[in-house]
Amino acid sequence: MQDLLDRLRDAIERHCVKPSTNTVLPGLLLFRAEAPTTPMDLVYEPRFCVIVQGSKQVMLCDQTFDYDASKYMVTAVDLPVTSHIAHASVDEPYLALCLTLDPVQIADVLLEMRQGQDGGALHCSRCMVVNDLTRHILDPVTRLVGLLDEPGDIAFLRRSIVRELLYRLLQGPQGGVLRQIATAGSNLSHLNRAIAWIREHYAEAFDIAEVARLAGMSASSFHRHFRAATMMSPLQYRTRLRLQEARRQLMSGRVDAAEAGFAVGYDSPSQFSREYRRMFGSPPARDAQRIRAENAVNMRELELVE
Repeated sequence: MQDLLDRLRDAIERHCVKPSTNTVLPGLLLFRAEAPTTPMDLVYEPRFCVIVQGSKQVMLCDQTFDYDASKYMVTAVDLPVTSHIAHASVDEPYLALCLTLDPVQIADVLLEMRQGQDGGALHCSRCMVVNDLTRHILDPVTRLVGLLDEPGDIAFLRRSIVRELLYRLLQGPQGGVLRQIATAGSNLSHLNRAIAWIREHYAEAFDIAEVARLAGMSASSFHRHFRAATMMSPLQYRTRLRLQEARRQLMSGRVDAAEAGFAVGYDSPSQFSREYRRMFGSPPARDAQRIRAENAVNMRELELVE
């Protein structure tokens, strides 16, 4: 498998000279870093990720995911996380890729596999998992990135390579969750509607029962499935979105703590400061000042990723 990793590393090094590169291949992003980074707050959308060199740590609530070139990561719903690159240097930069998971493409593969009908019966399971990288998965990934060297082949070969990759992922440990992404009647597809609504309306007060109705569930069932998928309650999810957005606004230096808190839905400055400190370990203004001083490069990477 090392031969494939070497080919993939060489291709990413040639095509990614910035912290983040959005390639001509739809949904494929490449990443590069020449030093470890401080923790960054992001929302991971449904994606498949591989690290080719270096390592990364991703924190979701109280769980930590460590992965490197021996692993791959799959996320199946929008998840607010904190992540940082753990190992990178000028001589051996961190190199990675992410491919957006398209429900339509997954459904198309499922139809041919004749497994689509199974997705609705599955219960929601954890929607961020790190698994061992295999040659069966790495091979189509390497060929997909290799198309960047042969742009004339992209239109003809990209679809078949992506289908092969999705087929391999569907056969792996995350196959059940991936089927739910693409199955209209699954619990996860219902949850995704509610999650999309919360992301759009995070600054507003809302009734859990009303959001549960968007997912076609009772409030208790919605709460149970939501926690199983995201490792947090719906209100905790909203709080994380609020605080991450407030932190990003504070890091820009264009607003103060009171303005940032109000902008993301807090009526009480003291409650905002209390919850911010509980999540990030420091009061809002002090935390933002520290981050700006530590790593301005990471701020630019954050804007590119999101």
